[in-house]
Amino acid sequence: MLTNNLLYRIPALLIALTFHEFAHGWVAHRLGDDTAKSHGRLTLNPLAHLDPLGLLAIWLVGFGWAKPVPVNPYYFRGDRRRGMFLVGLAGPLTNFLLAFVIALLLAVVPALYVHSVVREIIITAFWYNALLGVFNLLPVPPLDGSKVFAYLLPRSAAHAFGQIEQYGPMILILLIFTGVLGRILMPMAFAAANIILALAGLLANVF
Repeated sequence: MLTNNLLYRIPALLIALTFHEFAHGWVAHRLGDDTAKSHGRLTLNPLAHLDPLGLLAIWLVGFGWAKPVPVNPYYFRGDRRRGMFLVGLAGPLTNFLLAFVIALLLAVVPALYVHSVVREIIITAFWYNALLGVFNLLPVPPLDGSKVFAYLLPRSAAHAFGQIEQYGPMILILLIFTGVLGRILMPMAFAAANIILALAGLLANVF
């Protein structure tokens, strides 16, 4: 039986991951790449994005991942580097936008606080979206931030940076197990969450 904690975390994280991966596929589609669409990933159905190991990780450690949306920059119209930059940026920005929408709803619709389960799922979804947005902007392959960072570098430096891509997962695992990632990520995630809450609060005052 799910604990209350998992009851909140699983749907909240599925919301964040689904919108994140959909955003990648949607932007790639707009740029001319139909790979995600042909694989059935251009959808907000969470089942299309589920990764069994990622789902198990939610159960075990309270955090998980989805299947990466397939993208082929060969089909992009225009500059492919710019295309990968936009596709990479789409996921984290969507998470920040979703966190903002959730914060705004909580500010202007007090009725959402009435039902404890709904309230906890919504609040947890807010936090996961802020956290995922920051996490995925870290410039470590294969995270989205590595694609954003590579685009901002000169082409020669971007090529050199691309050489470490094969070591990215190992670097990420090392950062996680040494606790370095948490010390970097959590303060940034809390700062992002506070900024989003402040902006939502300002807009809510208009209503």
